[in-house]
Amino acid sequence: MTVGHELARRTGLRLFHNHATIDLALRFFDFGEPAYQRLVSEFRKRIFEEVASSDAPGLIFTYVWAFDDPSDAAFVESLSKIFRSQGGSVFYVELEAPQSVRLHRNGTPFRLAEKPTKRDLETSRAQLLQDDAKYRLNSLQEFQGRADYLRIDNTDLEPGLAAEQIIDTFGLRRESGF
Repeated sequence: MTVGHELARRTGLRLFHNHATIDLALRFFDFGEPAYQRLVSEFRKRIFEEVASSDAPGLIFTYVWAFDDPSDAAFVESLSKIFRSQGGSVFYVELEAPQSVRLHRNGTPFRLAEKPTKRDLETSRAQLLQDDAKYRLNSLQEFQGRADYLRIDNTDLEPGLAAEQIIDTFGLRRESGF
């Protein structure tokens, strides 16, 4: 989300981080309930459809992708098709960092301000550890050789520098002043 924020600042694209829909649905239903899952999925789909069919230049979407869960790949592809069907481009950026770094970042003030459900640090930490144990959260060969993909190890990389790599790799338009 922090890299997405920096990318949005530099390009003028809007940031749609995954907790924008997660936190909204959690106001009404528990995580994982069928109604929660339907709402999160439908909210995301509708936002993508509206942005893709508008004059907006696009959006930045953040998502924790379980690469060993075929339903995640199908979901990401369904969202990507929305933009492609309107003649848009889709780029995939995978950020990776060790678990210890991600656990530290999980409690930073900016993340906590943007993601209300992360404010319960004990539960948030447990969820991150559980997801790491349950899923494969980094790609292997899924994107090998693709021009629409960039992998960045941002362990020691400032968010702004990661955003610059993304802009340079995909030739994204910069906002004036950057």
